[in-house]
Amino acid sequence: MKGLSIIKTSLLITCLVFFYTTNKASVGKPDNKVFCFYYNWYGNEKLDGKEVHWAHPVMKQSANDKDLGSIPGKNNLASNFFPQLKNYSSNDPQVVAKHMKMMADARIGVVVLTWWRNMDLGLKSIPLILDEANKKGLKVSFHLEPYGGRSAKSVRDDIQEILKLYGKHPAFYRNNGKPWFFIYDSYLTGFEEWTSLLKPDGKISIRNTPLDVVMIGLWVKKGEEEFFEKSGFDGFYTYFGATNFTYGSSPGNWSYMQNWATKHDKIFIPCVGPGYIDTRVRPWNAVTIRDRDNGKYYDNMFGDAIRSKASYVGITSFNEWHEGTQIEPAIPFKDPGFNYLDYSPLAPDYYLKRTAYWIEQLAKSRKAK
Repeated sequence: MKGLSIIKTSLLITCLVFFYTTNKASVGKPDNKVFCFYYNWYGNEKLDGKEVHWAHPVMKQSANDKDLGSIPGKNNLASNFFPQLKNYSSNDPQVVAKHMKMMADARIGVVVLTWWRNMDLGLKSIPLILDEANKKGLKVSFHLEPYGGRSAKSVRDDIQEILKLYGKHPAFYRNNGKPWFFIYDSYLTGFEEWTSLLKPDGKISIRNTPLDVVMIGLWVKKGEEEFFEKSGFDGFYTYFGATNFTYGSSPGNWSYMQNWATKHDKIFIPCVGPGYIDTRVRPWNAVTIRDRDNGKYYDNMFGDAIRSKASYVGITSFNEWHEGTQIEPAIPFKDPGFNYLDYSPLAPDYYLKRTAYWIEQLAKSRKAK
């Protein structure tokens, strides 16, 4: 009996060691080839005078649909999950400090801020985010959104403005000396117009000027090779956290996309997410739901990104709560307006720790090449 007891104890210790080593957060430094999309557009009554983005209209599927009302904010949020930090403000220094620490502990290296020019609450928070990111050893880049009237010329103006305001900050992201910009829905502008900005002989070219930056476009549909070859983009990313929602967000295509990028001297950034659900703001969009499956969905997608042999990875997202792609901690919560999802039986911070684990695997894969 004593020998059996020793064997049982040994097996228990072995299992505990395996669980700890495969689930613990890495103690390594943030990885500057891992980008995480961060939404600094949230506001609350206490700091901002109103609920911003936590309050949200319920979106119609088509213009002819009847009005679906709106979600008020506070405890009734425009999200299927409830944040551990509740309806926070992106302008709250304590919140921003916590977020930057969470990302640093998760080994995320680059915070990619959503940019809507002058139309969003987020502008006010940018200096605060840069300062807090710098304290935690993080870098900050920008995600240029499809604001009204966006064009190659307005993007040039955006780059000039961002570099002027933030380009000298120590947390501003550069790789091999160049800043990086992500262009969401880049396909909305034809490649002919992009060439005027991104080719050396273009009329408003940034190439070989102080505004020369690395431009990353969004690969959505099948057959976009011509767009990226002719437009002058330096690379492409996939953004969407819902697998198979687009050609680009289908992991089965990532090895091809990486091989094509290598042959054409482009950068490929596959993007991974923990799941997807946006039915609080798009109740008609159940077809796009991707269940988290107790963390397996995130594991599968991150593993596929590594197997593609891409050197870079994007994470969608840290806190896009509307679409349920967040890795930020969520907690169980019930309100008369809604019964929220959570990560149970996983811990509220599970996805942060799992991110650190996968970034460690990514680093190992690079060394093995």
